[in-house]
Amino acid sequence: MSEKLKIKLSIADRVYPLTIDPSQEEGLRKAAKNIEQLAKKFEQSYAVRDKQDVLAMCALQFASKIEQKGIDQKEGSKEAEERLKALSDLVNSKLAIK
Repeated sequence: MSEKLKIKLSIADRVYPLTIDPSQEEGLRKAAKNIEQLAKKFEQSYAVRDKQDVLAMCALQFASKIEQKGIDQKEGSKEAEERLKALSDLVNSKLAIK
């Protein structure tokens, strides 16, 4: 079992100490950086009352991207299934002719 790693991440002017697997460090640091960048963008672009509003907007932005990817993948899978079925039907029709 691998050793746990203690790190501190700063998000919205708060420091969060975490104990993680070393394999998670890069992803968590990138995620924190992305949140910070998006929060600054929202603060500059919109009149926000406090950090909680900014963080809620960030959460909505990231969650909507995840949901949209799921929708897109489902639609892509459905399209691929339809193409495979059409190809299978074509192959079956050609084999039935012989």
